[in-house]
Amino acid sequence: MKAIIPAAGLGTRFLPATRCMPKELLPVLDKPILQYVVEEALEPEGVDGVVIVNSREKPQIEQYFSVDEDFENMLRERGKGEAADRVHEASTLPVSFVYQDNPRGLGHAVHCAADKIDGEPFFVLLGDYFVPDKQMCVRMAQVSREHDGASVIAVAPVPEDQVSRYGIIAGQCVGHLDGAKDGEEEEGAVWKVTGLVEKPKPEDAPSHLFIVGRYLLSPRIMELLATQAPGAGNEIQLTDSMQRLLAEEEMFALVVDPAEGCDTGTPAAWAATNARMALKSPQTAEAFHEAFGDKALG
Repeated sequence: MKAIIPAAGLGTRFLPATRCMPKELLPVLDKPILQYVVEEALEPEGVDGVVIVNSREKPQIEQYFSVDEDFENMLRERGKGEAADRVHEASTLPVSFVYQDNPRGLGHAVHCAADKIDGEPFFVLLGDYFVPDKQMCVRMAQVSREHDGASVIAVAPVPEDQVSRYGIIAGQCVGHLDGAKDGEEEEGAVWKVTGLVEKPKPEDAPSHLFIVGRYLLSPRIMELLATQAPGAGNEIQLTDSMQRLLAEEEMFALVVDPAEGCDTGTPAAWAATNARMALKSPQTAEAFHEAFGDKALG
């Protein structure tokens, strides 16, 4: 089974920094954002590779995941063996690349990897959000197994006055993961999806649950994307093909806590994620407090 990570975007929110450096390689502490997402994607049982949908204008991404023996040897010669090990670990992750030469939306990006999935179900992970404990996709795979291999999406509750900003699911709660609290929109609730509504008015919203950016999809979706007409923004929308899939196959949604993950989609969110991760790590928390200063933290 493969996981697909779209990474061909221009990163315009981070300009001018992303003029020369892909947004996906911006660091969170000592690792690029993209490496966190790759490691998360590899966590579920059965995932044996990650396909990054890249742009040819961002060769730095492929270079990062390539072995550089000269650089590693130089580090070891200078007594930096631990750093060399970390560099080597990143470069040997099971990552392959396809290219999106003409960006036409998320659905188009996913379909660029069609030849890589070998007719199997596959994950899609959006690259501006990562889950430090890497368990969200693991739980989604569990839900899929419990429902005969059906597609599963991660969803989270949003306040009623904000539903018009998101794609919202329609459906009904059909159960909960073990240990989850009761409640249809509580973390761990499992929904059977009957529809996907893009940016509904609050009074028309079928639920308050929006797609978080983690998908486990049937291989049939690739066939549907191949014939998908352009939708919003004149782009090939993944949700449009998912809506078509619902006419043929069951789909489920797992309610998650969005705070389980770390947002890196804007400069402010990326900065906050760095702070959150620095405070969480025993190796950096004390130094972060010292560097930030007690007055600033107060």
